[in-house]
Amino acid sequence: MIRVTDRERLGSTSSSQDDVSGLRASFSSLLKIKKMPIDRAEWESYFDESGHLLKSQEFVSSQILERGLDPLVRPEAWKFLTGYYSWQTSHDERLTIESMRRKSYESLCNMCDKIQPLLETEHREFMEVRNFIKSDVQRLYIKDSQGNAMMDKSQLEKILLLNYICNVEAEYQQGFHEMLLLFRLFVEKEHEIYWLFQFFLQKTENSCILNVGVEKNLAVLKCLIAFMDPTFAKHLEEKGEVVQSLFPWFCLFFQRVFKSFDDVWRLWEVFLTGKPCRNFQVIVAYTMLQMVRDQILQKDMSGEDILMLCNNLIDLEANELISKACTIYELLMKHQQKQGGSSLGVRDPNHEESRPLSLQALRHVSLQVFKPSLSEPEFSRSAPQPVLKELAPPQKVFLLGRSEFFKDLFAGP
Repeated sequence: MIRVTDRERLGSTSSSQDDVSGLRASFSSLLKIKKMPIDRAEWESYFDESGHLLKSQEFVSSQILERGLDPLVRPEAWKFLTGYYSWQTSHDERLTIESMRRKSYESLCNMCDKIQPLLETEHREFMEVRNFIKSDVQRLYIKDSQGNAMMDKSQLEKILLLNYICNVEAEYQQGFHEMLLLFRLFVEKEHEIYWLFQFFLQKTENSCILNVGVEKNLAVLKCLIAFMDPTFAKHLEEKGEVVQSLFPWFCLFFQRVFKSFDDVWRLWEVFLTGKPCRNFQVIVAYTMLQMVRDQILQKDMSGEDILMLCNNLIDLEANELISKACTIYELLMKHQQKQGGSSLGVRDPNHEESRPLSLQALRHVSLQVFKPSLSEPEFSRSAPQPVLKELAPPQKVFLLGRSEFFKDLFAGP
């Protein structure tokens, strides 16, 4: 159990050393015993009578990593985790924010209603995307045990189309309809569904978007395998573009590998805490590969067989996967400390020697590609940053070892 210090009770920020110790204690407890999730009574005890947070954000996030949230707590807790609410607000201030979110959503809907006729006549792509959305949503089976519809599918279509029009960094892709369904299952108001989805995408640094976060995740995963398990990395490299073909894991944010929606929410809320590190989704993917590593090597599987085996990783339990991934994160930190004197290089297959990256280049990668998550998301209309392309194409990036690279990439919160 993570110890609650007096400073945490007062909501002050812990020192970096205390943070590291707290995280390690959290990892250890995850491995030893399954604890009950944070229920309604405990969640309410984190706030005073005016609704201000009594505990530190660090403490609450560590508890969520260690134990998770009760389903009844998620609708409110996720508003804090995504940035829908600030952790520093009072109850009255949150009522004001709620009203603002609702009015903003209504304004967006009115704006889209006005421009939609123009989009329909002038932009063929808009019509194609709208048809894709409709087709995807209609395939969803969302009925109860008696066969009654649990929700209005037209509402999901409307929100997905609005997201396509308003969020240029998150153009529609297959899988969004499944993700949005999970938000609809624990909040009902339309503006809540829309904004939680928007804030979730940005808080997770668009990690599930094909041409933004997914490409970055795959490049980093390939580097991580080479750093932690060179033998396995060499085998995968010989079998073709195996790692690049694992993009569905990231596009769907691991939805289809779990037994239940509750397991999906459990993993997602860990991603939202930013613990135990940034880019934890890459370590989760690496952990899943390690589950089938020995089988792949022993049977000398082909690329197609490897992908089939990976696709058959289903019915996992979130707590077990998170626990294993936290253990691998600790191993990664120990490994990178041992490799502190080595260097990161970009190896071109046409040249025998690798070209070490300068410290300035490393900092550029860290700042541009792995910039910190925003605690208060602000939606930007700027073009997404390049993904390692200024240094080398992703397929030519190999990790020869550089502790600063992984220190920045998987930095703690």
